[in-house]
Amino acid sequence: MVKGPGLYSDIGKKARDLLYRDYQTDHKFTVTTYTSTGVAITSSGIKKGDLLLGDVSTQLKNKNITTDVKVDTNSNLLTTITIDEPAPGLKAIFSFIVPDQKSGKVELQYQHEYAGISTSLGLTANPVINFSGVVGNTALSLGTDVSFDTASGNLTKLNAGLNFIHTDLIASLLVNDKGDTLTASYYQTVSPLTNTAVGAEMSHSFSSNENTFTIGTQHALDPLTSVKARVNNYGRASALIQHEWRPKSLFTISGEVDTRAIEKSAKIGLALALKP
Repeated sequence: MVKGPGLYSDIGKKARDLLYRDYQTDHKFTVTTYTSTGVAITSSGIKKGDLLLGDVSTQLKNKNITTDVKVDTNSNLLTTITIDEPAPGLKAIFSFIVPDQKSGKVELQYQHEYAGISTSLGLTANPVINFSGVVGNTALSLGTDVSFDTASGNLTKLNAGLNFIHTDLIASLLVNDKGDTLTASYYQTVSPLTNTAVGAEMSHSFSSNENTFTIGTQHALDPLTSVKARVNNYGRASALIQHEWRPKSLFTISGEVDTRAIEKSAKIGLALALKP
């Protein structure tokens, strides 16, 4: 893909990844193996309280076509076919879930030096049409994300966003929920050598007049071990340590406490991902 403003989903992504990615309070185990023909098989299981969920997925790459097939605990079969750059800057994605006959969807993504467009269409008689577009460059971009339900004739989603990037700083502003929620985020690299960064996100709901503020940081203790921490204005504090004990294989321990009731609220999550 050409380098440009990216897609709408990239607005604020750096801050979201720092503040929320890899944090969990469940127990998760993932194993990936490869067959002699190059098919990747991934088995995963997750324990949520007394509930145990699992899925098995396969991935086959043939030139610029990637086919993913996943079966979950409820016997749902999710198939995704991705065609990467049938034309310069273009990506086509086709997905459907069996037995859900209304789940079929086709999506087209196009990235240009000064624009990024993504549009999707449900494969039903009265589909939901989604369009998101971003214009700008690698320093400043402005975008919108809209969904229209042809069955009801209503706009089900109307969002807008602004992204500003200057050397080691990224600032973003998002207006979601048809103007009801305003979210501002901030991400800054402190030291590239140790992957040290800080980030913050503030969200305001006009309908409930509630504010949510989260601040976090990350730091690499060594080339194979990193730590992250975050806290929000409700007193919930989280931290994790992640170690790459062999190439592409990660072990993560994360914890969360309510600082106003530490003795009752401590939660520990474990994640193990194994790849050959």
